[in-house]
Amino acid sequence: MTAIDLNTLIGRAERVLAQLEAWLPPAPPDIDWTAHAFRWRKRGARGWLDAVAHVSTINQEDLQHIERQKGIIDRNTRHFLHGKPANNVLMTGARGTGKSSLVKAMLASYGDQGLRLIEVDKADMGDLGDIVDLVSTRPERFIIFCDDLSFEEGEPGYKALKSVLDGSVSASGENVLVYATSNRRHLMPEYMSENLSAQHQPDGEIHPGETVEEKISLSERFGLWLSFYPFKQDDYLDIVYYWLKEHGCPADDIRASRTEALQWALERGSRSGRVARQFARDWAARHA
Repeated sequence: MTAIDLNTLIGRAERVLAQLEAWLPPAPPDIDWTAHAFRWRKRGARGWLDAVAHVSTINQEDLQHIERQKGIIDRNTRHFLHGKPANNVLMTGARGTGKSSLVKAMLASYGDQGLRLIEVDKADMGDLGDIVDLVSTRPERFIIFCDDLSFEEGEPGYKALKSVLDGSVSASGENVLVYATSNRRHLMPEYMSENLSAQHQPDGEIHPGETVEEKISLSERFGLWLSFYPFKQDDYLDIVYYWLKEHGCPADDIRASRTEALQWALERGSRSGRVARQFARDWAARHA
């Protein structure tokens, strides 16, 4: 082969490689382990932990009228940090009552003690095993946070979550827990027709059908269930007043907000902590 033919071949190979590089996704960036919170990102088949630059901060003191739930998850998180046995947590119930905020409050309370938060979208639940392997050698303690979690029939992330929680041949790791929130108690839709396969025995015992058992098996892998309920009117107003005070409103303005606060909740069909905080922002801005 002549030198000209070799140069031509090399040039063609370089052009082909350049085209391939344009199609291939770039290598994932290095993980910033100094961060306190991460998101699991995907580009093609590659996933990586992306550090959150500005973490949404909320303190435990900001969460009102969920004292029981707050105490239980705080105790479980402290046990986890200290290397004691701890449980995965499933939080279900009324929207806007502080489920997601409670997880963020744990990071605000214990981030300086080595607690870390990894937020994973439902679409990426199939990567849970990779995430656990990625952090398995780290000294920090990681909470994998899955917000507003629910599954439809046949979704791949369902089995991945079951394996990480309990059931895989490999351990999930002593430095990893899963905290999830959902509006569904068993994380999957349930239909009346599924109960038709239940068998009614002469002794009165009811044996649920296999379909129901399969759906319940996922939620039962969470060691702690915390239920959240809609707030009473007085509780809702307490939360409104708390946030108005935090926004620097004077006492007279806070007392005068009662009627509008109730109307605000009525228009939205919910007396939740989220609605209370949204009203407080609006009122404080208008009366500053």
